[in-house]
Amino acid sequence: MINAGPTVSERIARIVSEVLAPAVLVAALLVTVGWHAGEEPGVSRWWGLPGAIFAAVIPLGYVLHGVRTGRLTDHHIPDRAARRLPLLFGIASLGAGLIVLVLLGAPREVLALLVAGGSGLVIFALVTHWWKMSIHAGVAAGALATLTAIYGPVALLGAPLVVLGGWARVRLTAHTPAQVVVGALAGALVAGTIFPALR
Repeated sequence: MINAGPTVSERIARIVSEVLAPAVLVAALLVTVGWHAGEEPGVSRWWGLPGAIFAAVIPLGYVLHGVRTGRLTDHHIPDRAARRLPLLFGIASLGAGLIVLVLLGAPREVLALLVAGGSGLVIFALVTHWWKMSIHAGVAAGALATLTAIYGPVALLGAPLVVLGGWARVRLTAHTPAQVVVGALAGALVAGTIFPALR
C-alpha cells in the first residue's frame, strides 16, 4: 500500500504548531511587554530581549541539543516522560534570567511576566508527571491573558489563534481535546492572575 503522505490539514497543522510554538510565543510576548514597559519615561523598550533569551532561546537550545544528540525524538517532545528534564531546565533558565533582570533593574512588567511564566512552567512540570497537558495551548492562552491585561478587551481578537493552535495539536494527535482545553485554562488562569497582580 502506497503512503499518500500528509493531508493538507496535517500540513497546515504542522505549520501552525511551529508558528505558535511556545518558544516563539514566549519570545514575542516578552519583546512586546518590554516594548510596552518602555513607554514609561527613561525606560528602554528592549528589556524584553534578555528576558526572551533566558525564557525561550536558552531552553529551546537545550531541547534542540537533545534532539541532535538523540536524547529527544522531536523539538515538541511528544513523549510525556521525556518532558520533565527540559521543563526543569526551562524553570532553571527562567529563574536565572529573573535574578539577572532584577539585579539589572528591569521594569516591573517584564519581571511580572517572568514570574508568571515560571509559575506556569512549575505547574506544567508537576502535572506532566501524570498527564500531558498541552504547553502549546497553555502558552498561547497565557499570552492572550497577558495581552488582555495590558491592552484591554481588544486583545481578545487574538482568541481565534489560541483555538487554531489547539486544533493543530489535536489534528496532529499530539494531544487530546481535553489536554488542550485544560492546558489553555491553566495558562490563562496563571497568566491572568499572577501577571496583573505583580505588574
